[in-house]
Amino acid sequence: MRYLLYLFLGLVTRSVLAQTDSTSANPAAFEELFGRDTTLRPGSQQLKLNMDATYDRPFLTMGKLPVSVGGYLEANTQYMQTNGITEGLSFQMRRMTIFLASTINRRLKFLSEIEFEDGTKEINIEFAAMDLELHPLLNLRGGIIMNPIGSFNQNHDGPKWEFVDRPLSSTQIIPSTWSNVGFGIYGKMYKKDWVWAYEAYLTNGFDDQIITNNQNRTFLPATKANADRFEESFNGVPLITIKTALKRRKWAEIGLSWMGGVYNKFQDDGLVLDKRRRVDVFALDFNSTLPTRTVINGELVWARIDVSSSYSQQFGRQQRGGWVDIVQPVLRRRILGWNTAVLNVALRVERVDYNVDTFAETGESIADELWSIVPAISFRPSPTTVIRANYRYQWDTDLLGNPPARTAGFQIGFSTYF
Repeated sequence: MRYLLYLFLGLVTRSVLAQTDSTSANPAAFEELFGRDTTLRPGSQQLKLNMDATYDRPFLTMGKLPVSVGGYLEANTQYMQTNGITEGLSFQMRRMTIFLASTINRRLKFLSEIEFEDGTKEINIEFAAMDLELHPLLNLRGGIIMNPIGSFNQNHDGPKWEFVDRPLSSTQIIPSTWSNVGFGIYGKMYKKDWVWAYEAYLTNGFDDQIITNNQNRTFLPATKANADRFEESFNGVPLITIKTALKRRKWAEIGLSWMGGVYNKFQDDGLVLDKRRRVDVFALDFNSTLPTRTVINGELVWARIDVSSSYSQQFGRQQRGGWVDIVQPVLRRRILGWNTAVLNVALRVERVDYNVDTFAETGESIADELWSIVPAISFRPSPTTVIRANYRYQWDTDLLGNPPARTAGFQIGFSTYF
């Protein structure tokens, strides 16, 4: 599969470069050949929600080709130390993502998102689905979809964020980016300055690796190692994901979502192995832009996992976490020929509690948790490109509540759509 992807990308690049050579001396022809695609989602002036992020991206059209192309790149350097011990300076090529989209026919659209992580260490199809638009309130979607739990799982593109690292609770409790094969419906309703939307999907889901993993804790992202979930369900019971969101222009957006299903193999060839054990994840997300242009964005998440009594108390039956980002533009002006350059200061505060339970013997809280504070400075020469510098300070407390391991360090990087 990897070689086929390389071959495809090479052919696309060759085609684009060939067309560019013939138009480089003619700006009008170049603009005609390469134009930003606005056909994927009509009504660009309408209110947009986090759940619109999948299609709300800068795509490039190439002449009369029916396919639009886009993508983004993320890279950084970092120097971190934990309790005074450091591994020195490192450079990271976090991810390169390719978007391919097409309007197949009236009311028929297709979009795919292929991601290369850590160079080519991982190659994932994060989204590849066809939409059938019947009515603004009722549309069908099938294929590989991103489960709409919280906000970050769908709205995760690097150029949209002022921080190098992704939010911890969105990757350690919600296993962002979390994609599965399935089918569902979605819709949206507008009324003056208000918009309400919903999504509901049935997909393949989790497996027992959320317990039997090398983290020695309940860890939902461990399921992502199971590539077979794109071929078949682990136990034959679909994962249900439902989200609803409400937004008022110039005020705020708030979203509520739930994702739940059975994660264990409870029977095999008709033989009962165990009872059905569920995992349920609830999320609340919100964002608002104040009159001072201050952007506040956040997400809270709770997870409940039915863990067998044969596992020790270090495997949490409940988890919770959250994060809040505050971004304040401090300078907006023309800089070095960039007409829309912006300088921002930002702050992220986040927490993850892997085990909300208490010890049966003493009644004391199980500590397995972390806190993190990340101040940041970012420069945007254009809305689609960000250069960012972060300082991360993090406290990791172990199961028994011993003094936390303290991690601190600098991260400098960039992310851009292309």
